[in-house]
Amino acid sequence: NIIHLPKTIDNDIWGTDMTFGFQSAVNIATNAIDCIHTTAASHGRVFIVEVMGHKVGSLTLHAGIAGGADIILIPEIPYDIEKVVAAIQKRSKAGKRFTILAVAEGAISKEDALLSKKDSVSYEIADKITQKLGSEVRITVPGHTQRGGAPCAYDRVLSTRIGAGAAEAILDGEYGIMIGIVNGKIKRVPLEECAGKLKMVSPKDQTVKAAKQIGISFGD
Repeated sequence: NIIHLPKTIDNDIWGTDMTFGFQSAVNIATNAIDCIHTTAASHGRVFIVEVMGHKVGSLTLHAGIAGGADIILIPEIPYDIEKVVAAIQKRSKAGKRFTILAVAEGAISKEDALLSKKDSVSYEIADKITQKLGSEVRITVPGHTQRGGAPCAYDRVLSTRIGAGAAEAILDGEYGIMIGIVNGKIKRVPLEECAGKLKMVSPKDQTVKAAKQIGISFGD
Protein backbone atom coordinates (compact mmCIF):
# COMPACT_ATOMS: atom_id res chain seq x y z
CA ASN A 1 0.00 0.00 0.00
CA ILE A 2 1.84 3.03 -1.29
CA ILE A 3 1.03 6.72 -1.59
CA HIS A 4 3.75 8.81 -3.19
CA LEU A 5 4.42 12.45 -2.30
CA PRO A 6 6.32 14.37 -5.02
CA LYS A 7 9.37 15.91 -3.34
CA THR A 8 12.31 17.06 -5.47
CA ILE A 9 14.14 20.33 -6.09
CA ASP A 10 14.10 19.58 -9.84
CA ASN A 11 10.29 19.77 -10.34
CA ASP A 12 10.68 16.93 -12.85
CA ILE A 13 8.02 14.47 -11.68
CA TRP A 14 5.38 13.62 -14.23
CA GLY A 15 1.76 14.13 -13.19
CA THR A 16 2.11 17.17 -10.92
CA ASP A 17 2.52 20.84 -11.76
CA MET A 18 4.77 21.44 -8.77
CA THR A 19 6.94 19.43 -6.37
CA PHE A 20 7.68 20.62 -2.86
CA GLY A 21 11.32 21.59 -2.51
CA PHE A 22 11.49 23.26 -5.90
CA GLN A 23 10.57 26.81 -4.92
CA SER A 24 12.91 26.71 -1.92
CA ALA A 25 15.79 25.65 -4.17
CA VAL A 26 14.88 28.36 -6.69
CA ASN A 27 15.16 30.92 -3.89
CA ILE A 28 18.66 29.72 -2.93
CA ALA A 29 19.91 29.56 -6.53
CA THR A 30 18.40 32.98 -7.25
CA ASN A 31 20.16 34.43 -4.22
CA ALA A 32 23.46 33.00 -5.48
CA ILE A 33 22.98 34.78 -8.82
CA ASP A 34 21.90 37.98 -7.05
CA CYS A 35 25.08 37.92 -4.95
CA ILE A 36 27.26 37.48 -8.05
CA HIS A 37 25.88 40.65 -9.69
CA THR A 38 27.87 43.01 -7.48
CA THR A 39 31.24 41.43 -8.20
CA ALA A 40 30.46 40.81 -11.87
CA ALA A 41 29.51 44.45 -12.38
CA SER A 42 32.44 45.93 -10.42
CA HIS A 43 35.08 43.69 -12.01
CA GLY A 44 33.64 43.57 -15.53
CA ARG A 45 33.85 39.81 -15.80
CA VAL A 46 31.94 36.90 -17.19
CA PHE A 47 30.52 34.74 -14.42
CA ILE A 48 29.03 31.26 -14.62
CA VAL A 49 26.70 30.12 -11.84
CA GLU A 50 26.22 26.36 -12.02
CA VAL A 51 22.77 25.31 -10.86
CA MET A 52 21.70 21.76 -10.02
CA GLY A 53 19.89 19.77 -12.69
CA HIS A 54 21.50 16.92 -14.61
CA LYS A 55 18.58 16.04 -16.88
CA VAL A 56 15.94 18.73 -16.38
CA GLY A 57 16.50 22.50 -16.45
CA SER A 58 13.49 23.86 -14.54
CA LEU A 59 15.56 25.00 -11.56
CA THR A 60 18.11 26.79 -13.74
CA LEU A 61 15.41 28.33 -15.92
CA HIS A 62 13.47 29.82 -13.03
CA ALA A 63 16.50 30.90 -10.98
CA GLY A 64 18.12 32.35 -14.10
CA ILE A 65 15.11 34.51 -14.88
CA ALA A 66 14.52 35.52 -11.25
CA GLY A 67 18.20 36.32 -10.70
CA GLY A 68 18.59 38.34 -13.87
CA ALA A 69 21.01 36.02 -15.68
CA ASP A 70 21.88 37.13 -19.20
CA ILE A 71 22.35 33.62 -20.61
CA ILE A 72 20.60 30.44 -19.47
CA LEU A 73 21.82 27.01 -20.57
CA ILE A 74 19.69 23.95 -19.84
CA PRO A 75 19.80 20.28 -20.94
CA GLU A 76 16.62 20.51 -23.02
CA ILE A 77 18.01 23.25 -25.28
CA PRO A 78 21.48 22.26 -26.59
CA TYR A 79 23.62 25.37 -26.93
CA ASP A 80 25.92 26.59 -29.67
CA ILE A 81 29.07 28.04 -28.06
CA GLU A 82 29.38 30.53 -30.93
CA LYS A 83 25.96 31.93 -30.10
CA VAL A 84 26.84 32.07 -26.41
CA VAL A 85 29.97 34.06 -27.28
CA ALA A 86 27.95 36.28 -29.63
CA ALA A 87 25.52 37.08 -26.82
CA ILE A 88 28.42 38.12 -24.57
CA GLN A 89 29.88 40.29 -27.35
CA LYS A 90 26.52 41.92 -27.97
CA ARG A 91 26.36 42.97 -24.31
CA SER A 92 29.90 44.33 -24.46
CA LYS A 93 29.12 46.42 -27.54
CA ALA A 94 26.07 47.80 -25.74
CA GLY A 95 28.36 49.03 -22.97
CA LYS A 96 27.52 46.28 -20.50
CA ARG A 97 30.81 45.22 -18.93
CA PHE A 98 29.71 41.91 -17.46
CA THR A 99 27.67 38.82 -18.32
CA ILE A 100 26.17 36.23 -16.01
CA LEU A 101 25.41 32.72 -17.25
CA ALA A 102 23.09 30.39 -15.32
CA VAL A 103 24.20 26.92 -16.39
CA ALA A 104 22.51 23.66 -15.45
CA GLU A 105 24.81 20.80 -14.44
CA GLY A 106 23.57 18.78 -17.39
CA ALA A 107 23.65 21.53 -20.03
CA ILE A 108 25.11 20.22 -23.28
CA SER A 109 26.33 21.65 -26.55
CA LYS A 110 24.68 20.75 -29.83
CA GLU A 111 27.68 18.55 -30.61
CA ASP A 112 27.54 16.74 -27.28
CA ALA A 113 23.79 16.25 -27.64
CA LEU A 114 24.63 13.59 -30.20
CA LEU A 115 26.76 11.77 -27.61
CA SER A 116 26.25 10.69 -24.01
CA LYS A 117 25.44 13.48 -21.56
CA LYS A 118 28.16 14.92 -19.36
CA ASP A 119 28.02 15.57 -15.63
CA SER A 120 28.94 19.23 -15.86
CA VAL A 121 30.08 21.63 -18.56
CA SER A 122 30.74 24.85 -16.64
CA TYR A 123 34.54 24.60 -16.85
CA GLU A 124 34.39 23.55 -20.50
CA ILE A 125 32.20 26.55 -21.33
CA ALA A 126 34.49 28.87 -19.35
CA ASP A 127 37.57 27.60 -21.24
CA LYS A 128 35.91 28.10 -24.62
CA ILE A 129 34.74 31.62 -23.77
CA THR A 130 38.26 32.52 -22.60
CA GLN A 131 39.78 31.10 -25.78
CA LYS A 132 37.41 33.02 -28.04
CA LEU A 133 37.20 36.34 -26.17
CA GLY A 134 40.24 36.41 -23.94
CA SER A 135 37.85 37.33 -21.13
CA GLU A 136 38.41 36.17 -17.59
CA VAL A 137 35.61 33.78 -16.60
CA ARG A 138 34.81 32.88 -13.01
CA ILE A 139 32.66 29.94 -11.91
CA THR A 140 30.45 29.76 -8.83
CA VAL A 141 28.90 26.47 -7.76
CA PRO A 142 26.27 26.76 -4.97
CA GLY A 143 26.17 22.95 -5.00
CA HIS A 144 24.31 21.16 -2.24
CA THR A 145 23.36 24.39 -0.49
CA GLN A 146 20.47 24.32 -2.97
CA ARG A 147 19.17 21.17 -1.30
CA GLY A 148 19.03 22.47 2.26
CA GLY A 149 18.12 25.37 4.49
CA ALA A 150 14.74 26.66 5.61
CA PRO A 151 11.90 25.85 3.20
CA CYS A 152 10.08 28.83 1.74
CA ALA A 153 6.49 29.61 2.69
CA TYR A 154 5.20 28.34 -0.66
CA ASP A 155 6.73 24.90 -0.07
CA ARG A 156 5.42 24.75 3.49
CA VAL A 157 1.88 25.38 2.30
CA LEU A 158 2.22 23.01 -0.69
CA SER A 159 3.61 20.14 1.38
CA THR A 160 0.85 20.64 3.96
CA ARG A 161 -1.79 20.39 1.24
CA ILE A 162 -0.17 17.32 -0.30
CA GLY A 163 0.23 15.67 3.12
CA ALA A 164 -3.42 16.30 3.94
CA GLY A 165 -4.34 14.86 0.54
CA ALA A 166 -2.34 11.72 1.30
CA ALA A 167 -4.02 11.29 4.69
CA GLU A 168 -7.42 11.65 3.05
CA ALA A 169 -6.52 8.97 0.47
CA ILE A 170 -5.51 6.61 3.30
CA LEU A 171 -8.85 7.17 5.00
CA ASP A 172 -10.52 6.38 1.68
CA GLY A 173 -8.42 3.22 1.34
CA GLU A 174 -7.00 4.33 -2.02
CA TYR A 175 -3.39 3.35 -2.67
CA GLY A 176 -0.98 3.01 -5.60
CA ILE A 177 -1.22 6.73 -6.27
CA MET A 178 0.78 9.95 -6.16
CA ILE A 179 -0.71 13.05 -4.59
CA GLY A 180 -0.01 15.78 -7.11
CA ILE A 181 -1.24 19.29 -7.71
CA VAL A 182 -2.77 20.08 -11.10
CA ASN A 183 -4.18 23.49 -12.01
CA GLY A 184 -4.00 24.49 -8.36
CA LYS A 185 -5.99 21.50 -7.09
CA ILE A 186 -4.87 18.34 -5.28
CA LYS A 187 -5.16 15.31 -7.57
CA ARG A 188 -4.67 11.57 -7.09
CA VAL A 189 -2.53 10.29 -9.93
CA PRO A 190 -2.14 6.52 -10.53
CA LEU A 191 1.51 5.53 -10.04
CA GLU A 192 1.57 3.71 -13.39
CA GLU A 193 0.93 7.06 -15.10
CA CYS A 194 3.87 8.88 -13.54
CA ALA A 195 6.45 6.21 -12.62
CA GLY A 196 9.62 6.32 -14.69
CA LYS A 197 8.69 9.54 -16.50
CA LEU A 198 10.48 12.87 -16.34
CA LYS A 199 8.72 16.19 -16.81
CA MET A 200 11.12 18.06 -19.07
CA VAL A 201 11.22 21.74 -19.98
CA SER A 202 9.80 22.20 -23.47
CA PRO A 203 11.81 24.58 -25.69
CA LYS A 204 8.40 26.04 -26.56
CA ASP A 205 7.43 26.55 -22.92
CA GLN A 206 5.84 29.94 -22.22
CA THR A 207 8.47 30.65 -19.56
CA VAL A 208 11.27 30.04 -22.08
CA LYS A 209 9.45 32.27 -24.57
CA ALA A 210 9.09 35.05 -22.00
CA ALA A 211 12.79 34.83 -21.13
CA LYS A 212 13.73 35.19 -24.79
CA GLN A 213 11.34 38.11 -25.19
CA ILE A 214 13.21 40.08 -22.52
CA GLY A 215 16.57 39.36 -24.17
CA ILE A 216 17.90 36.30 -22.34
CA SER A 217 19.93 34.00 -24.61
CA PHE A 218 19.70 30.21 -24.50
CA GLY A 219 22.59 29.75 -26.88
CA ASP A 220 20.39 28.17 -29.52
